[in-house]
Parts: sequence; C-alpha cells; structure tokens
Amino acid sequence: MRIASFSRLPFFAAFVFLCCSVSALAGDAALAPTPPMGWNSWDSYGRMITEEQFRATADWMAAHLKSYGWQYVVNDDGWYVLNVEEDSKDSTFLLDSNGRFVPVATRYPSAADGAGFKPIADYVHSLGLKFGIHMIRGIPREAVANNLPIADSAFHAADAADQSDPCPWNTYNWGVRNNEAGQAYYDSIARLYASWGVDFIKADCISAHPYKADEIRMLHDAIKKSGRGMVLSLSPGPTSLDHADEVAKNAEMWRICDDFWDHWGPWKDHDWSQSLYRQFATTARWAPYVGRGNWPDADMLPLGRLGPSPGAGEPRNTLLTKDEQRTMMTLWSVFRSPLIMGGDLLSADEWTTSLLTNSEVIAVDQHSHDNHAVITSDTVAVWVARPESGDGYYVAVFNIGDSEQTIRYKWEGLELPAAKYNVRDLWEGKDLKAAKELMVKLAPHASVLYRVEK
Repeated sequence: MRIASFSRLPFFAAFVFLCCSVSALAGDAALAPTPPMGWNSWDSYGRMITEEQFRATADWMAAHLKSYGWQYVVNDDGWYVLNVEEDSKDSTFLLDSNGRFVPVATRYPSAADGAGFKPIADYVHSLGLKFGIHMIRGIPREAVANNLPIADSAFHAADAADQSDPCPWNTYNWGVRNNEAGQAYYDSIARLYASWGVDFIKADCISAHPYKADEIRMLHDAIKKSGRGMVLSLSPGPTSLDHADEVAKNAEMWRICDDFWDHWGPWKDHDWSQSLYRQFATTARWAPYVGRGNWPDADMLPLGRLGPSPGAGEPRNTLLTKDEQRTMMTLWSVFRSPLIMGGDLLSADEWTTSLLTNSEVIAVDQHSHDNHAVITSDTVAVWVARPESGDGYYVAVFNIGDSEQTIRYKWEGLELPAAKYNVRDLWEGKDLKAAKELMVKLAPHASVLYRVEK
C-alpha cells in the first residue's frame, strides 16, 4: 500500500453510484426503475464513520426501514483517508499498487489484507440491502507522482492524468484525460468496486463545479465493462438544464442543486448551501426530466440528529421545524427525487422514523407520474400528480410564505376536472370530507399531501 499526502480544500458535495442487476447498464431504466431510497453517512458522520457504526446503521435500516423500500447504505467521503481523526489540511491517503484508493483498516478492520470493502458489502447484502461508497473523479496525485501502473493495461498514471484539471475545491486527485489511458484507469476503478460487491458509488466534482462531460461518459463506459450493473449518480449540483439530455444518457441520478442542508432560507456562513425555500423553483424546473432510470436528485434529507460529526456545521438536531420537515418530505416525494436519508439513524426518534415510514407518502415518490407544479408564487406552491394505479390525483399544497394563510383554489384551477372529490390526507392517514374545491389553512412553511378521487 502507498500513502499519499497533499492539501485538502473544504468538501461540500457528494456523488452516488448505485448497483442493481448484472445485466443492466448505466443509463438503463432497469438499474433504477423508481427513485433510489437509502442512507448516506455524510450529513451525520462526515469523514469520521467507522465500520462498527456503519454496520450498526445497516442493521437499523434492515430492522426499521427495509420493508418500506429503503435499500442503499452508503459510506461517503473519507474511507481512504489515514489521518481523518485530525481533520488536517494535509490529509494522507491509502492507495493500492495500481494507484486506487482503498479503505483504511484502522477504521474498517475487515478491509485488512487487501479485502477492501467486500466483507462489509457481503454483510450489507446478507441483510437484504445494498452497499455504496463515495469517489472523487480523477486519479490520485500520489499515483501520478510515482507513475504507478494502471491495472490490467500497458498504461501508467502519468498517461491518464490531466495535471491542469484538478477539482477546484478538492485536491485529492488530478483530472483524467479523455484518452485510452484515462479510460483504462476508470475501467480499473469500476472493476475494483465490482469485485468488492459495491452497489452504490457516490463520486464527486463532476456534475457541476465543474461539469465534466467526458469523465461522466468514461465512467458510464467503465460500468458497462465491469460486468456489474451500477447506477451512476452525479454530484454536486446544480447540474445545468442545458446538460439534461446528456446526463440522462449516462447516469441514473444527478444533483440539481448545491449541497442541501437544514435551513429554510439562507444559512449564515454557508452561502453555498441550497435552502428549502429555493428548492421549490429548482424542482419545478426539473420536473419534465423525471422518468424511469433518470432521477434529478434534490440531495439528502437532513432529518433527526446531524451528528456526531456532520459534514457541515456543528453537531445538532435538524434546524428544520416539524412543519418544514414534512414540507421537505412532501416536496421530494411529489417531485419524485431519490430519498436519501442523511441524519443519524441510530439516534432516530419516533417523529423522524414516522417521516421515513409513511407508506402512503412513499408511494407518491415511488409510484406516480405526470408530476408537476401547477402553482408557484412567492408564498404558495401546489403540485399535482397521478397514481400509477387507481383513479384520482395526488395534490401537494405548500405555504412557502412566512405567515399563516388559507389557500383556496377550484379544482379546475389546478388542472383537475371540476367535480366533488373524496379527499384523503396522506400524512395523517385519514379521510376528510368530500370537497368541490381545495381549501386549507396552513401555518408558515407547512404543507399537506392529499389523494383526491371522485
């Protein structure tokens, strides 16, 4: 093994690979026929998670969430960082002899003796779940400095590296050239992860800040060659709408915003972070691009406890109010974003668990179509969708203003046929009175999610 050492800039975003059937290929709807659901370590553990904590989280998901459709357990950035406990500006890394990052055995004991993540992946699979990891685009600088060989090829690291193209906010790697050597390196990464049994790989600095079309395509091609279907999720955002068709050809998920955290409006000292308020306009723009195998990603769900070492800010309980937490879950679901929990599952309370286990709300995310905003103003948003099975409509109503208001519309004003509809409140799990129009009083930042049928 080799140790690499160089400066690390602030880390803000993430990238996700997901893995399903061996026969499916990146860009194929069979890989992700519905929005992926899972948990990611970044919001609660940053780079600090250990194998013990990760396995315990997988156990908790299997016991409490698997039956509701949650599948992926994802280890985010830091698994190859040797001095992660120091949070040093001069991080050191563990590489194999072919210039690829490998997990550090001091925090992942089962990775010793070259086992990599296979023992952890096997354990996650034994629970009926799927395993994921994070990667940064490019090739490690230490691999280039030592011109290490690229596995199963005649090339060396210097042949693949573009030393004029580092990630601007992360200095782990050099970029990868759009040449045979660059493809060979990405092929070697995909083969390694496939040999470990990885199902969800989160790779970074590729969808925005900057957008790297060639490297996205190269990763896509590497997955196809690996012999194991892997869903490619691109990060960070905001991915440009101009690239929507291109990313849809090569990936199953792509971030539509910068990192999302637990704040309604601007977050002091973190102006790069997307607010919940701004997500309404962002999701409305991306709604036409949602479809089988292509899921614009509104980012992780910062619910419950963000700790013991969150990727941004101090350890805390989520700063979103309960109304705002429901509003977030409602928007993600009616937009059909991937649902990736970010808070610490091991300390999840009854309220947080209830947000993740409402089968009627999850059905909107997993099994609806024609999802779009019909009202978007400074203070009100209304979305409608159709269930995959059965009659009627889903109607999500949001008070995005800062004062209580009564929201009232004729059904036909929401693109529904005029009628008297039976109304079911999906969050409360109860039927309401039949109504000839929509009328609901909502507190600031609150929402409702209805199914309406004649």
